[in-house]
Amino acid sequence: MGEVKSLGGPSPKRDGIFPSRFYFVGRLVLSFSMKNIDCQPKRRKARRWLLWLALLLAPGLVSAQRLSMLRAQGGKIVDAQGREVVLRGFNVGGWLLQESYLLKTDTLDSQARIRGGLLRTMSDQELEAFYEQYRATFVTKADIDFVAAQGFNCVRLPFHYDLFLTRQQRLERNKVSRRPRDPQAVEAYVQHLAQWYDQNQLFTDAQQLDGFRLLDQVLSWCAANNLYVILDLHAAPGGQGTDRNINDNFVPLDLWKRHDRQGRLIYQDITVRLWEKLAARYQHDPRVAMYDFINEPHRVDIENGLSNDNAEINVLYSRLINAVRGRGDQHLVLLEGNGYGNEYTNLTPDKLHVQDRSNLVYNAHRYWCPNDPAATDPNPNQINLLANLAAFRAKWQVPVWVGETGENSNEWFAGAVQGLDAQNIGWCHWNLKRVEGVTSLLRVRPYGSILTPAGRAALLRNSQFNQCVPNRDVIAALTRPATARTPFAALSIPGTIHATNYDMGRNGIAYHDAYAERIDYRKQAPTNNGSLYRNDGVDIEAVTDQASNGFAISDMAAGEWVNYTVSVTKAGAYTLRARVKNEARAPSRLTVKLDEAVIGSLTVGPAAGAAWTTVAVPTTVLPVGRHTLQLYVEQPGASLSWLQFDLSSTPTTQGGQ
Repeated sequence: MGEVKSLGGPSPKRDGIFPSRFYFVGRLVLSFSMKNIDCQPKRRKARRWLLWLALLLAPGLVSAQRLSMLRAQGGKIVDAQGREVVLRGFNVGGWLLQESYLLKTDTLDSQARIRGGLLRTMSDQELEAFYEQYRATFVTKADIDFVAAQGFNCVRLPFHYDLFLTRQQRLERNKVSRRPRDPQAVEAYVQHLAQWYDQNQLFTDAQQLDGFRLLDQVLSWCAANNLYVILDLHAAPGGQGTDRNINDNFVPLDLWKRHDRQGRLIYQDITVRLWEKLAARYQHDPRVAMYDFINEPHRVDIENGLSNDNAEINVLYSRLINAVRGRGDQHLVLLEGNGYGNEYTNLTPDKLHVQDRSNLVYNAHRYWCPNDPAATDPNPNQINLLANLAAFRAKWQVPVWVGETGENSNEWFAGAVQGLDAQNIGWCHWNLKRVEGVTSLLRVRPYGSILTPAGRAALLRNSQFNQCVPNRDVIAALTRPATARTPFAALSIPGTIHATNYDMGRNGIAYHDAYAERIDYRKQAPTNNGSLYRNDGVDIEAVTDQASNGFAISDMAAGEWVNYTVSVTKAGAYTLRARVKNEARAPSRLTVKLDEAVIGSLTVGPAAGAAWTTVAVPTTVLPVGRHTLQLYVEQPGASLSWLQFDLSSTPTTQGGQ
């Protein structure tokens, strides 16, 4: 993607891009060439040209043929051969729609407000140039290759409808970003949209629109890795709810409420038009797994002047299904319920006003809820709990799929994957990357402020794949068996062991923490008090103390422990030093064990000003080999930066240094 310099898009030959239209042209060319192998001389020039074109397209043809169109069969998603396909993958959010919390621009709270802030110091042309660079670097083929390398088989691609406007049309939207609280500016934009709609000037020049070019690009990258793509309209025209991050609306719920001067729900008309254009382009494309019509409609309720039974959502979904099916497109279509994608009253298959109810898939977004397979919601149409998901699938004989899940601890991730996999329910983790994010697949280093030239330059640099840090503990939680425990780092004795480099694995296996997962959305307390470095229940703080790796384990409660896989390379008794502090009023006591046998005990007295200090104790004789070292909290209060083991021939008494 970094090579893209113009709206015309990259070369299919150079970049391996293989839009759906090339697939069918390639098949036609190959067929024509074989059938006309004995053609007359006057036709040989045309034949040679067609053969050259076939060779040009052949790499993409091979990629596209790896995947087959998916369809619904009862409660399963199956491929063209009838084999069940369980889609498990990652969301590629924050790219084709910027969400403030992913970029650490929370005070701006939406892409439109980010753009408005940028437009205070940039021209429209400079803004477009920045976003072209951002889209060229934030996600590239290297990111998609990395997703595939972890064993996933799909990506969900959230996008903003404004990518399917021309750049000239986006200038009208910029005017509202400059004056977001001006009703006249909003109304002027709506009337421009209505005019473009009536004059058939929306989404018509696919070759020149950023949205189609970017979708084609992602489809090519994914096909090269045998990954399916879910096309997700994440920011619908007008906004599907009240959350600015995902709606990027100027007025909340305008998708459901805004009428133009002709009395039309113009944003809905535009949404239908967009999906008609998408269906026209991709209707035969096997790389597309599903169309996700509208992400997370929410607050569509009586409190906001709408119905209390999802009637408005039913009407729009029915229009969208009919529009796509009317083009002969039989792709799976993913429906998202009210309340951030989960509640389906009046949206079940029997309630939709459609003739063709085939290939429907029902979505859930699972955040901050129990993974207990026995937990149920009394509303059978609220399906984010595991039991409700399975029951809904069985009752309506439709596939269900978790389009988003995450934003929690590794313990919760592992439990969610275990529960969903047990039911053969696919899922897609949120999110691929985020700034200073411990829950994502990739972590982007801090960059400053997006509103400054230096900050923007750093963001473009730091968000590139080769600058990101893989969150290996997150990957392990999503891909390893529930009982697995694996080293986070290679640790040897003698040597220094940083406290935060404890093993990867679930609570009770790699560590024990009293609060390791969030299962109540109303409970805001983080599972990791510092939300730093790792994504477990173990609390971690940033430190600048000597010889530190920058982090320390903190807020340790009595009975908590962490395990380390270590290799003892030299047998003998050791001096164990620990870099600690104690902000409590009473002494803290930590026990160190090797394979369950106590090898030393550390007492950390309270220190004025909570200064870091080093305490040292002798150990018992440690045998050579691979062992489990455990730090156990007998009495709370201490923070630990590191443990250091040095061979010692003389006893060491405990004391501060």
